[in-house]
Amino acid sequence: MKTMTCKQLGGPCDLAHQGESADDVIHAQDKHLRQAVKRGDEAHGPARQEMKFRWLHPKQSLGWYNASKATFAELPED
Repeated sequence: MKTMTCKQLGGPCDLAHQGESADDVIHAQDKHLRQAVKRGDEAHGPARQEMKFRWLHPKQSLGWYNASKATFAELPED
């Protein structure tokens, strides 16, 4: 299990997301962004828009995805 924060994934806060894979933490970040925006948290709005773009345009977002996976791979196990 490894941990990445909202900030490490392009968001504005230090909320920790844990997972066995980079995909686990990316999905947790997506859920966190949706919930934050739904609550009216304007600070998370830009990151939510970026995440929505990534899901809609995965080929264009491969750079971010590969960088996130590389960062995850370098992290120590919790």
